[in-house]
Amino acid sequence: MLPKHIARRLDTLLEALAFTDQLGEFDTPDAGVLLTLADAVRHRRPVSIRYTDRDGRRSERTLHAYGIVAHAGRWYVTGKDTQIGEDRTFRLDRIADARALPGSFEAPVGPGPAQRVLSAFATAEYRHEVTLRIHGTVEQIRAHLPASVASLEEHEPAAGQDRATERWLRVELRAERLDWLPPVLASLDRPFVIERPDELRDLVTALADRLASYARQA
Repeated sequence: MLPKHIARRLDTLLEALAFTDQLGEFDTPDAGVLLTLADAVRHRRPVSIRYTDRDGRRSERTLHAYGIVAHAGRWYVTGKDTQIGEDRTFRLDRIADARALPGSFEAPVGPGPAQRVLSAFATAEYRHEVTLRIHGTVEQIRAHLPASVASLEEHEPAAGQDRATERWLRVELRAERLDWLPPVLASLDRPFVIERPDELRDLVTALADRLASYARQA
């Protein structure tokens, strides 16, 4: 029922969108930025963006946009930052302007845009780098440490072993603070080993001592 030129732009946007399993109530992005990026994704055109990062630093980037992703109430665009030659993820609400550039690029093989965004969150640079080994199934661990929070090193099960069998899995994540992790590990109720950092081991021990003292109270 829409006019053809509007319908084409809507089709372009829908083709460029991907969603993670964490939705929420979404912010409304700038329509001009959103549609320009969607067109760049569909036609594999470079796009110039003016971006302000979380520390307030402003920059202009040239992006090969792979897709637009809706995650946890926000909109993101993921693609290759040509200035540094690496994949990056940008929040749409921090993009002040977007304009298409001449040329084209080849779409990469590998994970889709949604998985790239989740991986970017799990490997973002924060104050603490945490490595754990947890004994359990992938489903048990992911229920408390989703892909947007932690990366999970999965090994092929041994011959004859079911994928749902509990086994030791390595979990890596980065965090600005560690105080939220001990309750999460306690809620897992699975054996775990803290490889790093030592500070997390101290926090878990302190939580265990507090819980034991509460339990001893009449």
